Amino acid sequence: MESIRTLGRKLAGVLELIKFEHSIFALPFAVMSLFMVYGGTPDFTKTWWIIVCMVSARSASMSFNRIVDFAYDLKNPRTRERPLQTGKVSTREAWIFTVLMSLLFVASAWMLNRMAFILSFTTFPLLFGYSFTKRFFPFSHLILGLSLGLSPLGVWVAVTETLPLVSLLLCGGVTFWVAGFDVIYALQDVEFDIQEGLVSIPVRFGIKKALDFALLFHIIAVIFFASAGIAGHMGMVFYGGLILVTAFLCYEHLLVRKHGLSRINMAFFTINGVVSILFALFSVADIFIRKP
Repeated sequence: MESIRTLGRKLAGVLELIKFEHSIFALPFAVMSLFMVYGGTPDFTKTWWIIVCMVSARSASMSFNRIVDFAYDLKNPRTRERPLQTGKVSTREAWIFTVLMSLLFVASAWMLNRMAFILSFTTFPLLFGYSFTKRFFPFSHLILGLSLGLSPLGVWVAVTETLPLVSLLLCGGVTFWVAGFDVIYALQDVEFDIQEGLVSIPVRFGIKKALDFALLFHIIAVIFFASAGIAGHMGMVFYGGLILVTAFLCYEHLLVRKHGLSRINMAFFTINGVVSILFALFSVADIFIRKP
């Protein structure tokens, strides 16, 4: 019984370590892409392995990031209570988890098709390289965005072994959407990052210009999404969802500009979680409404 409790605590620690709940950001876009590829209900087996691919890739990347940033997170008042810093999860356990998730990612890509299997290896430099970019590259937010933006591309590769224009446009939309809210999230650590010699858009350009960058990224994201709708021959329900999503993003920026850091968590997690789910629901509804 005690061993079960210990295992449960470790599992809870690992899920906290990788912020499993943040999977909500990219997963709905993968689901949306699946319905777009099939023009209706997707194949269950393909869907299963695509979800396993996405979750394992993100989990490996997040765990690796926590290991690499251990010393910084230990010094940062905002992050010093994370599982690795408190000992809830050991560094050895985090490494084991990272390796296992990496193997699961490659194995699930193999279950999809040969192209997905081969391309799975090419994603590791991006998934793991992001962890180092904040040390020298102020636009690392875009690298993070691209690592999540790969999800629509992965869906088309998994199902059709092609990369059509609509998949590239969705990738661009997700990339700039994530980069925009990551810039906002980075506002919390400006003083600490300056002290430690880390760089980000808020550190390099200041808070006011950082908010302008975040807004610009979200405008670009909306343009990419609208273009994806055109390329994917989507209907009015899709664009209605995009209008609603744009309204939520505007609200996010108003919140941060008016209330500052006190509303960061709401702007970062709540609103963007709603954005991804809402957009996916409207997109799927559009497909079924127009389906013959």
